[in-house]
Amino acid sequence: MPPKRPLTLRDVSEASGVSEMTVSRVLRGKGDVSEATRIKVKAAAKEMGYVPNRIAGALASSRVNLVAVIIPSLSNMVFPEVLSGIADRLSGTGLQPVMGVTDYAPDAEEKVLFEMLSWRPSGVIIAGLEHSDASRAMLARAGIPVVEIMDVDGAAIDACVGISHRRAGRKMAEAILEQGYRRIGFLGTKMPLDFRARKRLEGFSQTLAQAGLNITDQEFYSGGSSLAKGREMTQALMTRTPDIDFLYYSNDMIGAGGLLHLLEQGIDIPGRVGLAGFNGVELLDGLPRKLATMDACRYAVGEKAAEIIADRHVGKDESEGLMVELTPKLDFGDTLLRN
Repeated sequence: MPPKRPLTLRDVSEASGVSEMTVSRVLRGKGDVSEATRIKVKAAAKEMGYVPNRIAGALASSRVNLVAVIIPSLSNMVFPEVLSGIADRLSGTGLQPVMGVTDYAPDAEEKVLFEMLSWRPSGVIIAGLEHSDASRAMLARAGIPVVEIMDVDGAAIDACVGISHRRAGRKMAEAILEQGYRRIGFLGTKMPLDFRARKRLEGFSQTLAQAGLNITDQEFYSGGSSLAKGREMTQALMTRTPDIDFLYYSNDMIGAGGLLHLLEQGIDIPGRVGLAGFNGVELLDGLPRKLATMDACRYAVGEKAAEIIADRHVGKDESEGLMVELTPKLDFGDTLLRN
């Protein structure tokens, strides 16, 4: 186990075999240092997970009453509810959340994490369990509570709060199969960088396979979600494979776009084609048909993660290594038959 303390210039100096002064020059980008030495120092710092302390004149062990919250997106209507849970729980604790957005990109996450940790926050709440080696090193050596959120399918660095996305995928597949659907398509955005959507697809596909079925057709898009993109993807898949009888979407936004497209085509929903999304976004409740979906316990995830940080801040250490798994609920809506 690495020591539960922030790394110092001396640690990087010993790992790279150069003086602390040289390490400082390299990491501040100042001074006359050879390129070979610069590369060696930066490589050592990155491998160790070293982050400089930018609190001027403060001791390396000092902290500010900020909680770094690092999420992949603000555009899919999911994470604002998580942030609300965090903010509400931290209210009155003296801790203030500050946010960074990564757009699902590991290199962007590294940069955001580096900048936030350099200010020595009192804790980190970060989406997902999958991170680059550099990000994992920074989190493991930060010496502060780290709570990974939204997912429990994997090994946490410290504590984690979320749902099992593989189990969510399995539960949705079971409901679809029980209603007699057999020609099933999958549509997903932010693939393959959205690890949680990938895990739902894995659980979904495995359950279909146990019933002797495969996904009939699928449509992926690497960009973000929107109603327009949902319409476009649904049209492409249905044109290519018109006998599809169910469409499972990686999120509600593209599912709503697909629903609108099929209604415009006069297709019987859920008789001829059923649909389901994921996230349980209340903003979409005004659609002509209520989309079948599954919630991700977003507010509760944020609230519990903040509770762990707040408790650890006042010396309650029993949450270290804690995994909190919440249970999502399936909503059949108007787009999934229900016997």
